[in-house]
Order: sequence, then structure tokens, then C-alpha cells
Amino acid sequence: MSSAFPEIYLVRHGETEWSASGRHTGRTDIPLTAKGEEAARGVAHRLKDQTFQVVWSSPSQRAFDTCRLAGFGERAEKKADLQEWDYGAYEGMTTEQILIGRSGWQLFRDGCPGGETAADVGARADAIIAEARTVTGNVLIFSSSHFLRVLAARWVGLLPEGGAHFVLDTASLSILGYEHDLTEPVIRRWNQG
Repeated sequence: MSSAFPEIYLVRHGETEWSASGRHTGRTDIPLTAKGEEAARGVAHRLKDQTFQVVWSSPSQRAFDTCRLAGFGERAEKKADLQEWDYGAYEGMTTEQILIGRSGWQLFRDGCPGGETAADVGARADAIIAEARTVTGNVLIFSSSHFLRVLAARWVGLLPEGGAHFVLDTASLSILGYEHDLTEPVIRRWNQG
């Protein structure tokens, strides 16, 4: 999987009770399920031959525990900008529940009352990208689905709303990198289980 250029490895946290049921989990700090812990341990195997200059994690319990169970907890730096989308009034709700009261709602287009817009999340993603581009080697990031989707969109020059077109499963691995040179950011791998 390696490239001649630095790469950014993205790991979505393992399963939680809320991710399994489709509930929006922004700032609520809930643990991994037993299945999520097992999948997080499996991430270690998928990353065993890779070297990373830095390891960053969302401060959320689910992301950091995935990082720790994958074997990178001692090296990880927690970064607030890696937190999941702040869903505000929609925290803990499923999309179906939200649509009952707000027909046609789409997270990436409409954002959340009392929470963040796609532009807000995009600004945090841009800060992470700017810092990652100063690292001379590979970067490993543990975070949550919607934030990582915005990060990928911004990496390839899309608006934050472009994250709507990327889906991420729990404990998935994705890789951002470059094609011919450092002026051509690409998605090298996406949503690998």
C-alpha cells in the first residue's frame, strides 16, 4: 500500500451501540461494543507493516480506544479538531427521526441546529490537512465517520459538502495520498474493511 509520497491513513472508530443503530453520535462519549473492540484489534493487523511519523486521535473514547486497541495509544496525540461533527439538537437521533420533523433534511447540506454546518467541520478538516502536510512521513488518524468524510473531500479539493459522497464503515481503513507529485492529492484507498 505504500507510495513514494507521504500518506494519511484514516481509521474510523469501531462499532458503538449508537453507530450500530444509526444514531448520530457527535460529542456524546460512548464506548465501543465488544464487536467494536474486536474490530479495533483487527486494525493492528492491517497496519502492521506501516510506519507512521505521527499518530493523531479524536479525543472521543470510541476513537481513542480504537487507536489504543490497534496498538497506537502510547504514540497518539489527541486533537480536538478531529472530533466528530457536532450534531447539536440532533445528537442521538437517527436520520429517520430527524426527517419526521424536518422533511428533506440532509446533514452535509443543512447542518444541525445548535451544532455545526459543513463549513464549520470543513474548517477543522482544513486545519488538520495543513498540519498533516508539514509532516515528512505518514500520518495515522483515528476519528469518526462524518468528520473523516469531510476531511477526504477537502483533501481532494471538494467543498465540505462533498463528504456526502463518501461512506465509511466502522473500523474501516482509508488512505489519502498523491498521484504524480505533491500538487495532486488523491484518495488512494477508501473504506477498506
